[in-house]
Amino acid sequence: MTAFIVRRLLLAIPTLFGVLVVAFLLLYVAPGDPVMAMVGERADEATIARLRAELRLDDPWPARFGHYVASIAGGDLGKSYITNRPIKQDIVERFPKTLQLAGAAMLLATVIGVTLGVFSARAPGGLLDRVGLAVAYLGISFPVYWVGLLFILLFAVTLHWLPPSGFGGVRYLVLPALALGMRSIAFLARMTRTAMLDALGADYVRTARAKGLQERLVVGKHALRNALIPIITVLGLDFGAYLTGSILTETIFSWPGLGRYVVNAIARRDLPAIQGSILFLSAVFVLVNLITDIAYAKADPRVTYG
Repeated sequence: MTAFIVRRLLLAIPTLFGVLVVAFLLLYVAPGDPVMAMVGERADEATIARLRAELRLDDPWPARFGHYVASIAGGDLGKSYITNRPIKQDIVERFPKTLQLAGAAMLLATVIGVTLGVFSARAPGGLLDRVGLAVAYLGISFPVYWVGLLFILLFAVTLHWLPPSGFGGVRYLVLPALALGMRSIAFLARMTRTAMLDALGADYVRTARAKGLQERLVVGKHALRNALIPIITVLGLDFGAYLTGSILTETIFSWPGLGRYVVNAIARRDLPAIQGSILFLSAVFVLVNLITDIAYAKADPRVTYG
């Protein structure tokens, strides 16, 4: 396991370097001038020239790229053009809020989706199974921004149960977490149902029942544990996607996380903020995938890594 972890971490280095190269090239060939976004159209030519020199925007691309790589290697993600604060400081402030939102969404998805899948598999074709399949189809079909707006209209505007947006206590977290987790609830319900149906029809489950074990032990200890591999795959991929791709949800609900920070940086052409955030989120996604692979071996001892 240690050798596998070390090998995966070493393989992550060229992956992240590739992300850095792509992000740098795409942002510098995109239209727009970050200096004009900073000072506005009425600024004089001397001010514009001075800022471009300070930000190294007049340097050749290879020189700018070499300077950026050297800064990254030293642990410096640069400073924001707009706020003039270190990108690292902005990420430290914003990412815990994104992590909170992603964790809440994943918790809701795991509890609701896995529970629906297990009970659907125990009585295939029954009422609960049909309800679970309906929820799964609806969750997969509707985009997150539509679900988020629908939740705001229903629970905030019409029923006045929850706040429509903002950051605060648990009440502010419910709607964005549920909107973000709807697709995972759907996928987990379908995946759990399929995996549980296969597990419940296996010989070891029939043997456990023949021994007189209680049904809850047969389902929870034997069938569910052996069905965990595809469930862990969905959980790992979706959690990584939540941490790195909750931009729409954070924008709809005015959640002050890293996704909304990236949106604002793109709108204002804040190149260092965009590049630093992309690189950080890519590293997070690689780490989540590594943790998912390790969880395979914990869930099923038969899984080995050579």
